[in-house]
Amino acid sequence: MFPASHAGAAPDPVIKVNGLKHTYDGKKYALKGVDFEVRKGEVFGLLGKNGAGKSTLIKILTTLIRASEGSVSILGMDPSKDGTSIRKRIGVVQQDESFDFTTVQGNFDVYGVLWGVPAAERAKRREELLKKFGLDEIRKKRAFDLSGGQKRRVQVARELIHDVDVLFLDEPTVGLDVIMRRQLLDFVKAEVGRGLTVVFTTHNLEEADYLCDRVAVIDEGKILVMDTVDNLKNLYRGKRAIEVTVESSGAERFYPRLAEALGGRGSVKRGEGSAVILSDSPKDALATILAVARETDSQIEWLNVRKDTLEDVFIDSVSKEGNN
Repeated sequence: MFPASHAGAAPDPVIKVNGLKHTYDGKKYALKGVDFEVRKGEVFGLLGKNGAGKSTLIKILTTLIRASEGSVSILGMDPSKDGTSIRKRIGVVQQDESFDFTTVQGNFDVYGVLWGVPAAERAKRREELLKKFGLDEIRKKRAFDLSGGQKRRVQVARELIHDVDVLFLDEPTVGLDVIMRRQLLDFVKAEVGRGLTVVFTTHNLEEADYLCDRVAVIDEGKILVMDTVDNLKNLYRGKRAIEVTVESSGAERFYPRLAEALGGRGSVKRGEGSAVILSDSPKDALATILAVARETDSQIEWLNVRKDTLEDVFIDSVSKEGNN
């Protein structure tokens, strides 16, 4: 299932990935056989915690490194052979900042020159992007003097100075506050509405829910589950997430015993000093939590039941993988 704009026959994929594996040292694999496709005008999310393999995958897709095994097609081209041609048609925003020693306006001009955009067209696009991304008032400021949110907007906007078919965003909102994150995502949404295809990596579940058409949950180099956001949520409809925190003194007794007591009636995912249980029988799960707290002499500090979210899909997927 794809975005509404693709009603009818599905367009050909602009990205195809089959059996992709990668190792940096010949021993441990960062990617362990990844398969997916991305279609034109789609926002495809790669959702996973740090170290899951997201950045390695983006580096392969953007021709920065060559995969150890498997095949990749970007806009009908092979990154291992057609790197230059691919780079002319994609935009990439990495996690780390990368700026030239010039002004905001100068950054657009430098990128336009690098991509061979004619001077008149470069000036026209620069002005359009400065206005569209709310950068016109700071156009003469040095890029290094900008706030975090302003820098991210420049990083995204300048990638659009040339004809971009696919935009890769690798954790683009890291370090931004809530308002700046939402503004940046809204800018991206507007470009998608004009036909841009986006591959978006994040460990922020709210962002993926807000922006993506489809999401692939990736962990330890493997895709665990992949579908539209709505379909993923529907898979878990009726379940409830129960959040529980116990005093640190009883944590090592409580959480392992709780997982054992729940058995197959709920998945337990531990975080820092807490746990989330996903269950379709919250009353039974609550009773088990209280019984285990008494049994292990653990003091409950927080107990909450909430509806299912994309976070719960992620928690359940990773929990199941960890139990295999």
